[in-house]
Amino acid sequence: MNNSLYDDLSEDYDRFVNWEQRLKVELPFLLRHLPHGRVLDAACATGWHAIALAQQGFQTAGADLSPQMIAVARRNAQAAGVTLPFEVAGFGDLARAFAASLPFDGLICLGNSLPHLLTPQDLARALADFAACLRPGGTLILQNRNFDAVLARGERWMEPQVFRKGRKTWLYLRFYDFLPEGLIRFNMVRLTRERMGWTQRVTSTFLRPLRMAEVMEMLREAGFEALETYGSMEAGGVPFDVHTSGNSIVVAHKA
Repeated sequence: MNNSLYDDLSEDYDRFVNWEQRLKVELPFLLRHLPHGRVLDAACATGWHAIALAQQGFQTAGADLSPQMIAVARRNAQAAGVTLPFEVAGFGDLARAFAASLPFDGLICLGNSLPHLLTPQDLARALADFAACLRPGGTLILQNRNFDAVLARGERWMEPQVFRKGRKTWLYLRFYDFLPEGLIRFNMVRLTRERMGWTQRVTSTFLRPLRMAEVMEMLREAGFEALETYGSMEAGGVPFDVHTSGNSIVVAHKA
């Protein structure tokens, strides 16, 4: 997994994501499905899911492959007045990084993170690592884009995001290039305007689009059961529709 885009994006990430609105939608869903106890946020980015759960009384920890994201997450936790461990660790390395803290009662992997694994073997290794982090009966929550719909419709562009502070404006544009070998190039254009002029920066990384059927099959092979699927976290969870859902969300339990 190439994390250079995310190192580069770390200082922009909390402008790009509307955390107030996102947590308003997603936190009730997480509280409904996670067992109250110890939760690991894998691919935690700037840490706000882990921080929000800690503020709800969970014992949380976070991990991300990007050292720069983890540095921002630690600053965010300090500013929020919560103490929790954040470690630089990628998929397949979580059980080692948190060996002294195992097992967790829940593990979340949100924000379309798993598609950054570019082979089925890498995905299988990541899911086995998730299982190794959880106690028997522990809960896993995955959130990815609904690539069944993205691929069927050839959806290249995502909704732009805008952030303004004082006289400065940030505009974030995201789009896909569909590659012949089945991968996707994920591109982010960041436009910044201060006073008269615009500056721009373009960064890219690769994704392997995950269809729901593959995710479900590989979860079962990794030892997960009682799989529930959703297309959105809104209103406590909207059922998954392969044709229309924006997200592909799975709640599973370690056997």
